[in-house]
Amino acid sequence: MQTAVKIGILYSTTGPYGSLGREAQLGAEFALHDYRRNGGRKAELVFFNPHADLAAYLEGARSLMRDSGCRHIVGTITSAARKEVIPLVEKHDGLLWYMCPYEGFEANENVIYIGACPNQHLIPLFEHLIPRHGPRPYLVGANYVWGWEMNRLARELIVNAGGTILGERYLPLEETSVERIVADIAEKRPSFILNNLIGPSSYAFLAAIAELGKRDPAFLPENCPVASCDLTECELADIAGGAVGQLSALSYFDGLETSENIAFKSRLKAWRPDIGKVSTIFASSYTAVALCIAAIESSGSEDPVTVRQEVVSRSWPSVLGNLVVDPTTNHAALPFYLGRINDQHGFDLIASEQAIPADPYLITSRQKPTRHLRVVQS
Repeated sequence: MQTAVKIGILYSTTGPYGSLGREAQLGAEFALHDYRRNGGRKAELVFFNPHADLAAYLEGARSLMRDSGCRHIVGTITSAARKEVIPLVEKHDGLLWYMCPYEGFEANENVIYIGACPNQHLIPLFEHLIPRHGPRPYLVGANYVWGWEMNRLARELIVNAGGTILGERYLPLEETSVERIVADIAEKRPSFILNNLIGPSSYAFLAAIAELGKRDPAFLPENCPVASCDLTECELADIAGGAVGQLSALSYFDGLETSENIAFKSRLKAWRPDIGKVSTIFASSYTAVALCIAAIESSGSEDPVTVRQEVVSRSWPSVLGNLVVDPTTNHAALPFYLGRINDQHGFDLIASEQAIPADPYLITSRQKPTRHLRVVQS
């Protein structure tokens, strides 16, 4: 192993989803801190900020791999950015560590997927919502692959449940004019709303739905909830007036009372007392960097093929639980948690399921669509 192993960190800490990038970068920095605290010295992090410019992600990946000598890159937030850099990672025989929830239908030997795919977030979310609220949702989404694919899958799930999609609308990433969509929702009166918007669009939409609920009780969260698969603690303060009562399906919440999470938060508090609640994006980025470093050290090599073989060879303790990465798809098995937003910019856990093996192409999930969620509270 060379003297210094450099790991690239590719996150946008500015732009429409800058709060997510900042959280992810902090998670990466904390993973390096833990590594150093335990005596590690060989791994270093090299940061590149693309400023939410899609073309700059390619520039960043090229700079990290060619100029800085990184064979591993942890990063990208959006699916568009991930898909932009994968061909370059393949060209340089590198390994991309992706840790955000995404829309599935992808498995690449040059990518380790630490983020959840639809059978780990959308399917169990619908299994919770449909029996309680009915199969007549309204779908909103970002006007790119995440929104398109998530809503396509939602349509399929609703049709299979004998339901009806009452409306489907899309917005650009930075669009905050949501009045027409909210007016259409008020008119059509769905049983629940699936929110696949991102950043400012999502925050504006949730704030507008809260105002609608004040005018019409039918749209209060207990009657017509808005459910997301990507809304985390670090974003809640950006929602004007809050979004108390709305739902998010994730693989981690700050309030989890596991021994791993309690120890994790204790170490974090000692490092940065100013950091409040831990978001899924923080925990997942930490996990990706920590796993990357651990696999490099335990295999004795930074060669991506060797590291990948090491990753899939056994389970790895983490704040997300004992991670098992499938050798066929490179996806981690992840737990499902459903949280309800509280008035403290956090989530109350209302349902959960133990680690679900990833099924990115929904091969087995479609054959066995129903599982049993553990309802924590009603």
